[in-house]
Amino acid sequence: MIMDNAWAGDRIEVLLVKKWDTGDIRSLYREAGWWNEEWDPAHLNILIAGSLAFAVAVDPETGSAVAMGRAISDGTSDAYIQDLVVKSEYRESGIGRQILTALVTSCQARGITWIALIAEPGTEQFYVPSGFERMEGYVPMIFQGYKKGEIFHADEK
Repeated sequence: MIMDNAWAGDRIEVLLVKKWDTGDIRSLYREAGWWNEEWDPAHLNILIAGSLAFAVAVDPETGSAVAMGRAISDGTSDAYIQDLVVKSEYRESGIGRQILTALVTSCQARGITWIALIAEPGTEQFYVPSGFERMEGYVPMIFQGYKKGEIFHADEK
């Protein structure tokens, strides 16, 4: 998928990939504030390959990824969009929407119609025009119940 980029007239290509330059991906995670310096960048290609779909937007002048996003799923029932980020100098140009469209289309092509995400505060209006809406009556939760290195046992109190 190639799109004309309004910010500079350059052409940005959105690709679904199973591997990408880990420096590019780490840079995007840092841009979003999601990178932990203790993480091993070598694991990023495992993360990419393990995603149902991983999209990058590539600037043809540099060959670098300037945006990314991924869908995680078992490939059958539901999917979750996450890690959608666009480098600040490329925002407001439609690249994020192209990444989102590529991910949703990839899910739908596999017959997955229940697609969700957790939006960061202040980003809800980005997703609404693409068909996403609030899930009233549901509360997103994250597991924080054990210390690093400990094994979780549900029956322990």
